[in-house]
Amino acid sequence: MPIIEFTLAPGCPYIEVNQLLKATGACDSGGAGKMLVAEGHVSVGGVVEHRKTAKIRAGQIVDIGDLRIVVRDGDGDGDGNDADDAA
Repeated sequence: MPIIEFTLAPGCPYIEVNQLLKATGACDSGGAGKMLVAEGHVSVGGVVEHRKTAKIRAGQIVDIGDLRIVVRDGDGDGDGNDADDAA
């Protein structure tokens, strides 16, 4: 299974799932991403996602077909917990 590591932009706590699919090249456009979600081809954390603009945060894993996207935090260590990044 191919794995893509996607790092959120610094200061950005999330990315919408349709935009994540576009940004990682899993589809050609945000509209195509919405269609993939609507058709039930996308899962987040192992659960099929039906919300086309679901907020995907650091630490979450998105699967589409045989592709896995791991979302990392752009502000620190990638765990989504900014409290320990200041230490």
